Amino acid sequence: MKLNLYAESNRLIYRPLQENDLEAMFELDSDPEVHRFLGNKPIVSREEAAQVIRFVQQQYQELGIGRWAIVEKETGEFVGWGGLKKVMESGFVEAPYFDLGYRLLRRFWGNGYATENAIASKQYAFNQLNANQIFACAHQNNLASNSILKKIGMHQIGEGFYEDEPLFWYKIENEMKHA
Repeated sequence: MKLNLYAESNRLIYRPLQENDLEAMFELDSDPEVHRFLGNKPIVSREEAAQVIRFVQQQYQELGIGRWAIVEKETGEFVGWGGLKKVMESGFVEAPYFDLGYRLLRRFWGNGYATENAIASKQYAFNQLNANQIFACAHQNNLASNSILKKIGMHQIGEGFYEDEPLFWYKIENEMKHA
């Protein structure tokens, strides 16, 4: 079965990352403020941004899923990336599993886009992928991301570290599969 790697929500379009997203990806991942809760390791070159795009495109091919480009419907502007990735190995939860994540350009913060993306991603996981559950993690000090994950119905299931950064782990079950 070929999956449709495309979705929409009220204000946003979710589509596969493309080579022409390079400049926007570089702007996103070179911003130190965007990386504040991600280990403070922003990228420094467009080649690094191109590598990220190629890596996600490889996930589409090999795993049938990967993070999406998030695009504003009204303007066609690249907002960031988000959605699901399939994690094949993990030290925290039993793999494979679907991980929910997002990263937005700073100028789009505070518009509810991360929440809108998280809801659309959850719906895609349960309705298109027929997933039993999805997981997510957020830096313990990232109040906005922790709030978003709780707002969409995820429950904190533990704490951990990734590259020495303290994280909260979250999980949500597909209610239709557990009814």
